[in-house]
Amino acid sequence: MDFEEFRTRGKEMVDYITDYLKSIEQRPVYPAVQPGYLRSLIPENAPQQPDSFEDLMKDVERVIMPGVTHWQSPHFHAYFAAANSFPALLGDMLSGAIGCIGFSWVASPACTELETVMLDWLGKMLNLPDEFLAGTSSGGGGVIQSHSSVERAGLIAGIKMRKLPTDEKFSLRGETLKQALEEDKALGLIPFYLCATLGTTPSCAFDNIMELGPICNSENIWMHIDAAYAGSAFICPEFRPLLNGVEFSDSFNFNPHKWLLVNFDCSAMWVKKRSELIGAFKMDPLYLKHQHQDSGLITDYRHWQIPLGRRFRSLKMWFVFRLYGVKGLQEYIRKQVDLAHEFESLVRQDDQFEIVNDVVLGLVCFRLKGSNDLNEKLIQRINEMRKIHIVPCQLRDKFVLRFAICARTVESKHIQYAWQNIKEIAIDLQVGCQ
Repeated sequence: MDFEEFRTRGKEMVDYITDYLKSIEQRPVYPAVQPGYLRSLIPENAPQQPDSFEDLMKDVERVIMPGVTHWQSPHFHAYFAAANSFPALLGDMLSGAIGCIGFSWVASPACTELETVMLDWLGKMLNLPDEFLAGTSSGGGGVIQSHSSVERAGLIAGIKMRKLPTDEKFSLRGETLKQALEEDKALGLIPFYLCATLGTTPSCAFDNIMELGPICNSENIWMHIDAAYAGSAFICPEFRPLLNGVEFSDSFNFNPHKWLLVNFDCSAMWVKKRSELIGAFKMDPLYLKHQHQDSGLITDYRHWQIPLGRRFRSLKMWFVFRLYGVKGLQEYIRKQVDLAHEFESLVRQDDQFEIVNDVVLGLVCFRLKGSNDLNEKLIQRINEMRKIHIVPCQLRDKFVLRFAICARTVESKHIQYAWQNIKEIAIDLQVGCQ
């Protein structure tokens, strides 16, 4: 493929992507394939001679699309949002074209410096304390990390991990932490790290960081705050109080790739003392050294992470922030929260159902009044119908259905459509159980 063919095919691909996203709600949101479906649809070996682009694109529809769960469909209400927007796609295209591997400043100065500035922009949008910003006299700063999990990190590090119980609102409280610290110390253990969560995955619950923070500070425990989903909402002044207490933390992260229209992957993390992060990961083989690295004026992000290389992910942040503006992003968050409350009101109007936890942002946890077995059958049939897609969670002894506002294109009509489907299946299920 030469330059001119790429120009032609690139325009065709943009047309295909536009048509795909424009008509995505016409596709079944959840695939009807079985494990191993794809192998029989393509040859056993790669072609010896090049295939045509036309044949390749035909196979995208024949082979790939039947096995896609359409996360960007307005009928997708599972997990949490997977951010997607046209500015982000354009930024990602440019990043792929530049193709730099930003392990050090000299490897591509713009890659490093734009990331530093974008994390400061985003930190200011969240009204983070100055200690977390690189463009101040503090020792902190932000970095884009890989999407990961705390439990997996604990397994990699080979450390003991303890899950702590929560209150009736599924929130971790200070007294619970104090008791756990006393018990662990009595066993000769040394508590050194706490991960508090703002907007938990099962129920979007919020740990009480105003209680947890002072305890961690007094006990010299590193407190990390994970707001993977909910963090995007903190750019809205009315939701920013949910982040009160972040000043006690040593590090904080959330994923703009979930709810801030920056497509995957983009997990933003800030630390108060970047020297402690760098001290843990620093490595300097001769081939990576450069004349500027000891000047104190630059950042080498390979020292902030486990992987060596990194993509130019801050470009898509820059595109999104500039083409939406803070106000546009705030309006998007507020609209989706309103849609969640619309679904909540529909559930509350039906005596067959119950809401299980407070609806704060874009997640509604609900269930049929009755047994766990009944609710398991309900979600199974919902997903078998393939008109909408949701996933469950376990909240104490209850099997619960999660309804998340996910796609950028969700409107009130999609909420009404989803609820109508859920109600019809619930009625059929209950009639069949009688």
